Amino acid sequence: MALLALLAVPLSLLLHYVIHAPAPWVFGLSAVALGILADWTRRATEQLAERAGPAVGGLISISLGSVAEIILALFVLLDGQAEVVRAQLTGSIMGTTLLGLGLAILAGGLGRDKQVFDRERVGLLSTLLMLATVALLLPATFDLTARSVVHNNHVGLSDEQLSLGVSAILLALYGGNLIYTLVTHRDVFASSDERGQPTWSLGKTIAVLVAATAMVAWEAEIVSDALTEAASALNFSPTFLGVVVLALVGTGGDLLAAVTFARQDKMSLVLNIAIGSAIQIALVVAPLLVLVSWLMGHPMTLVFSNPLQLFAIAGTAFIVRAVAADGETTWFEGLLLVGVYALLALGFFFVEG
Repeated sequence: MALLALLAVPLSLLLHYVIHAPAPWVFGLSAVALGILADWTRRATEQLAERAGPAVGGLISISLGSVAEIILALFVLLDGQAEVVRAQLTGSIMGTTLLGLGLAILAGGLGRDKQVFDRERVGLLSTLLMLATVALLLPATFDLTARSVVHNNHVGLSDEQLSLGVSAILLALYGGNLIYTLVTHRDVFASSDERGQPTWSLGKTIAVLVAATAMVAWEAEIVSDALTEAASALNFSPTFLGVVVLALVGTGGDLLAAVTFARQDKMSLVLNIAIGSAIQIALVVAPLLVLVSWLMGHPMTLVFSNPLQLFAIAGTAFIVRAVAADGETTWFEGLLLVGVYALLALGFFFVEG
């Protein structure tokens, strides 16, 4: 089935380069192909990480786990659509924690009274997500203060400078988190039943990773080129497509993995995937995009100008914190999370549309 799904890749190229199909068709099929390739990239990364052991494997997962999302965001940035990239970041945080975690809890809870997870590990992750949320809210708050509160423009720091500083601090904090969980407190956070053994040869792993990453870059360029025209044809805003479509393209593999593990009653792993992915977006992907965008000559700040995006990020963090508090989940909690995601997505559709 996974190999059959790869047919979306040549079909998308055929639509774009040979048939010259309308932009919505090209955008839609290329987005599907990109999501499938992102899942193959994630699989190869996991195989490589399992060979390297817990500490090095964790670093590999962090380094390569979001490569598809980063590549897609960079192509959108090259088109000068920084606001769409910020929407993609917002949607990724929402998608992994509200939709992905919600679907996993719903699927895992059906037929069970409740499921339990490691409160210590998940508690640390939820705390880290709260911290990341505060950091992401800071540039927007600073921008609002500079524009409406501070008189005579006596502000010693620009939005761009603040975003660069925040990005550096976020990356440093994530580095500290890696040292804490993978080195100094490895025994506390290790779980012997949650890691598998590699099933691919090293040659196959590297070949899949290289090929999938190259195709991700190709498909990402097609998606970014078709984004504006597709949004206009569908009467959607580019921001809405960023929050919903582009975000799910990058995180779809994590969503499927979370649902699979939830059915196996591995809820500690499920929450680690869902919350960990959101943290990786906030503490790694967003800062890296800010830094790389400046090197590319298309600078992006962390100023989320849309209040709904700020509400979505903050609300997501508080909801995750609440879910992690009692160490157990039921299917109804999953339904509530999915419902909140649907409400936020509906809000973005109407506000931006």
